[in-house]
Order: sequence, then structure tokens, then C-alpha cells
Amino acid sequence: MIFSKKHKLRKELKKLKIHARHTLIVDDDILSDKQKKLLLEIEKAPANCDINSIEAMQETINECNRSYGKILPPSKHAWIREYLDVLAVAVAVAFGIRGLFLQPFKIPTSSMQPTLFGIHYIAKDGKVNPLLGKVSAPLDYILFSCERAKLKIKQTGTLEGDDAYNIFRQNSRYGILPYTSFTIGGVNYSLPGAAPKVLEYTSLGKADDESTYKTGQELCNGWLSSGDHLFVDRFSHLLVGLNRGDIVVFNTEKIYYNGRALAKNGYYYIKRLIGLPGDTLKIMNNMLYVRPKEETEFKKITNFSPKFEKIYSNKGGYHGHLNIAANDMSDGFTVPADSYFMMGDNSRNSLDSRYWGTVPRKNIVGKALFIFWPISRRWGLTDRAAPIQTTTDLGSLKSMHLQ
Repeated sequence: MIFSKKHKLRKELKKLKIHARHTLIVDDDILSDKQKKLLLEIEKAPANCDINSIEAMQETINECNRSYGKILPPSKHAWIREYLDVLAVAVAVAFGIRGLFLQPFKIPTSSMQPTLFGIHYIAKDGKVNPLLGKVSAPLDYILFSCERAKLKIKQTGTLEGDDAYNIFRQNSRYGILPYTSFTIGGVNYSLPGAAPKVLEYTSLGKADDESTYKTGQELCNGWLSSGDHLFVDRFSHLLVGLNRGDIVVFNTEKIYYNGRALAKNGYYYIKRLIGLPGDTLKIMNNMLYVRPKEETEFKKITNFSPKFEKIYSNKGGYHGHLNIAANDMSDGFTVPADSYFMMGDNSRNSLDSRYWGTVPRKNIVGKALFIFWPISRRWGLTDRAAPIQTTTDLGSLKSMHLQ
């Protein structure tokens, strides 16, 4: 019993010494000279104590605690400061990781579909996620970033309103989820999404549409997804560089299209890297060919990375790389030094290097790494999912909207 008591008191003396040293180091800038002197005495006290005497050790501990009370009087809400200190450190670490290594990014458009999805409509009869719609509406959004978009006309009539602003009234739920309201035949309706997106996925016409909508007519029956959210690896490309086929996030600073700064459409873009500095590229019969720097022969882009094979699979919405009249590449284009040629996987609907030219090396932010939301077939490491086994129909591209 005595041995146990001695052992416990010796541990307390050791803790006092460690705590005094810790306080001297951590609070050095706010302690007065008198407080520092008392802390030094507390730090030395255990060494001057008879550790074989219970009375001596107990007296030393009591005296040190009294001295501590004089130096740092106990605060009524000291725990608040401790939690705030921990929170401050956690926030600093999080911002450090975000700034140096991983940055969250939201896909803004459909230009990278079907590899990465921006805001898009998912038809009820075309979804591939078996759980979508099987859970409650809040869980549909929390898990799958989807809001139900279902509407049947209750009363025959036309769109009501004098102008576009009055016809389509845009608001938001909880300050973050946009939805659009409109009136047909005296009945008010609302659907998720901004007005342009609602017009896209319903049969509603333009703002001046005078079409008559019949009772029971179904305008939509599906879900609106807010798109993929992913982490961007900001660091590895600084060590190993970039390769053809990498999905890259870059800023659009000093990149222009038709005299307009691309940054006005969005400061960050995401595309797939097609051409490295010195590459000569050309597109013939919807196939992209590459002649690397200092080589004499053109090779199909599929020869350089297996990532391109699914783009040319003609499955699940993939349809190869299309040429465009705005910047015909059938004769070839050479990528300048310190620049990269970027294209969207949805090349039929992608504003990319075919239009506005190359991306300077200094504009590179990093490589797409991991889709963390929503939980879909694409969740996980970016670019890992194989095409859905549905033949691409360029007439409708329905497979583009599969979740």
C-alpha cells in the first residue's frame, strides 16, 4: 500500500516538472519575469524532494500547486480556450493541406461527361444507381447530390407572365439550392435548378412560349444532380510532371476567346491533357493523332495511354474527339513550349483548346484525384470507371445523363 502511494506521488512530481517546463516554453512571450522565476522553482522542486518520504512529496506537491495558482489562476472557462486552441490548429492544418496538397473542386459543366459530371438531369427510366429514389428526399441529396424533379400539369394552360423575369422566378432553398418557379393555367409549380437548367430538362419552351400544356402532361420525371465534387492533387505534378491523358484543373488567367477573358465564364476549368509541349496534333475522321516532339510519324492518341481507349469506345456517351470548323485541326497544330493542349471528353460540347488555344504551364493547378461526393458509380479515384455498356447515340446522348 505504501509502495503504491509512493509510486503515485512520484508520478505527480514528474508531471509537475514536465508541466512547468511546457508552460515556460509555450507561454514564454506572455509570462512575466516573476512568473518565469516561480515556474523554474517548480521545475526544480521535484529534484530537491525526498522521494522516499510520503510526507515530503505531498508537501512539495501542495506547495507547487499553490505556486501555480499564483502564476496562472484557474479560469472558470479554461476549457473554452483549450478547445479554441485545438480548433485553431485544426483549421490551420486544413488550410495548409488545401493550399499545398489537396483542393476541393466542383465540376461546373458537362464538358467532361461521362467521366465527370456537372449539373445534370437524370431521367427516372435511365438511372443506373439502384438506390436513387429508394431513400428519403434529404438522403437523396446527402448521398447522391440529387433533388427530385417530377412534375405533371394539373390544369391546362400556357405559361403566364409578361417577361422572362416574371415567367421564371428563381429562388433558393436554405440559401444554397436554387429552384425555379413558374405558373401554368393559374397553378404555381417549382422545380430544382436555375431557370436555364429547368428549360433544358423539361419540355418548356422559351420565355415567350405560347404552347398549351394539357392536364396530366408530364414535364419531367427524374432527378437533378448538382454534379461531381472532387479533390485536386496540387503537388505530384511538380515532382513527376504531367502526362497525356491526365485530367487537369487549371486557371484561365490571361486566356481569351473571341477577345473575351475566359475567366469571366469561370476562373477554374477542368479538361483532359491531350498534347504536351512540342506535340503536333491533328484530328481526322473523329480520331486524334499525335506526333511527339522530334518524331516523324503521327500515332493515334489511343497508343499513348489506355485512358483514351474508353473515349473511343463509343459506349456510355463517349464519342471520340470531334473536329470543329472554328479551329480545323485536320492540317495539324503544334503545341508551344511550356504549354498544354486540353480537351473535354464530351468533345461535342466542350469549350477547350480547339477554341481558345493552349494552357500555359504556370496556370496548372493540379490533377483530379478523388471524387468524394456524390456516392455514384464514379465515386473514388477519378477516371477509374469503365464506360456504361450502352451504345452512344450522338442524336440524343441519353447515356450522358446516367448516374
